[in-house]
Amino acid sequence: MKDTTLVVLAAGLGSRFGGNKQISQVGPHGEILMEYSIYDAIEAGFTQIVFILKPEMVDLIRESIGKRLEGRVRVDYAVQDDTTLPEWYQKPTERTKPFGTVHAVLCAKDVIRGAFATVNADDYYGKEAYRIMHGLLQGLETAEDAAMVPYVLGNTMSDNGGVTRGICRIENGKLADVVETKNIHYEADRTIVGDSGVLSSDAMVSMNMWGFHKELLPRMDAYFLDFLKNAGAEDLKAECLLPIMVGDFLEAGDFTVTARPSSDKWFGITYREDRDVVVEQLQTLHDRGDYPATLY
Repeated sequence: MKDTTLVVLAAGLGSRFGGNKQISQVGPHGEILMEYSIYDAIEAGFTQIVFILKPEMVDLIRESIGKRLEGRVRVDYAVQDDTTLPEWYQKPTERTKPFGTVHAVLCAKDVIRGAFATVNADDYYGKEAYRIMHGLLQGLETAEDAAMVPYVLGNTMSDNGGVTRGICRIENGKLADVVETKNIHYEADRTIVGDSGVLSSDAMVSMNMWGFHKELLPRMDAYFLDFLKNAGAEDLKAECLLPIMVGDFLEAGDFTVTARPSSDKWFGITYREDRDVVVEQLQTLHDRGDYPATLY
């Protein structure tokens, strides 16, 4: 059995939520949402957890979660900040936003031990997704092999505002292309609309649960450097995102992504108003026995 790493993307600013949504206590005993991802990943067979964090969050996460995982799984921490940017790059002084999820993964490139999956810290994916992804990671043979667990769009919506999703076209179990689509929201009649127009509730979408071979990291690094070289100084919010990277690699014709959907309902905290729904959903999962009274 190969080593498998779960990379938890937890360095986002959480601007729409209005604070550090990644550490909002939502479980019945004060658990934060990423603890459920970690619990499910360990149960599925993952052997390493890597947290990608803001510098000021490292000690908090180490004390509140990391120490309780000792002896169960290897735990490492990486910081997403400006110290990982190349020396030749001059960051606009007005920019405060992180550089996106590709950069976040690269901040952990020195500690990732095996094939790895990425997840958002503020998303609940369900147990099935981790079992699927762990199996897919075992089958990755080269840097040109990747995996994803897509979700049905209708199972990933927020009632409290627009969301961004990678709309996926899947053919014969393989991802054909992915289009990052912003401001996906419900109209008054519950029609789902995004920047590209009306969307089917059955459309398959990326929720950033990607699986990659460790040997892809150098190519990811080169991709991010190209992003920085082409970034305009006037664009203070441009991000280098995993779905866009995957789409570009697919277009290059030398990359294959196996896609195996999850039937679980996703939920997460995008907006502050989403929190009450998450609390209710997690309580239901505990009540029906999906999780023990205390996770660790």
